[in-house]
Amino acid sequence: MNQETTIITENSIIEIGEAIILTLCLLRCLQYSVQSRVLQGRHFWLASVLVFFSVIRRELSYLSDLLVPEDFMLLGYSYDWWEDRVLLVIIVATLILLVRARHYFWSVLKNVPKSLYLGVAVLAVLQYMGENAIMFPHEFGEVVEELSENVIYMIALIYLWRFKLSTFDNLPSNQQKFTVLNRQ
Repeated sequence: MNQETTIITENSIIEIGEAIILTLCLLRCLQYSVQSRVLQGRHFWLASVLVFFSVIRRELSYLSDLLVPEDFMLLGYSYDWWEDRVLLVIIVATLILLVRARHYFWSVLKNVPKSLYLGVAVLAVLQYMGENAIMFPHEFGEVVEELSENVIYMIALIYLWRFKLSTFDNLPSNQQKFTVLNRQ
């Protein structure tokens, strides 16, 4: 089983596929950010871009070990120090954008079908169980973890692709809470 599962385990080629799916999600969010007629919508979609960027970075974390020398130093600080600081800036920027877009954020969350939340929650639990070898042998747990992540990312991509920005931006109730941008 070892030879057959190496393609689906941690730090393998399957994570390149995950990164491609996540990049497509990031690009779709970037597109929505540019197209949104609502200022809070732009903030929300930019925050989504940063979230997907962070997840891509997490999925491809092993690349830094391959590409960055262990003794890398810039201005007296190691790569890990710089990476932590950049990620902190991304987290703070994401939180600021989400706070500014809180009404838009809640409106989007309310429009997501409850069954989608349930499905993703079940997959997240499976992913956690696989990652920590709970009720799964270690090697098979890695396969469960990676497949669960892939399905979650595909659900996100499909949801983003089917999301109707124009319908959402034009809802009458949104016009009262949101700042509509003028198009020239």
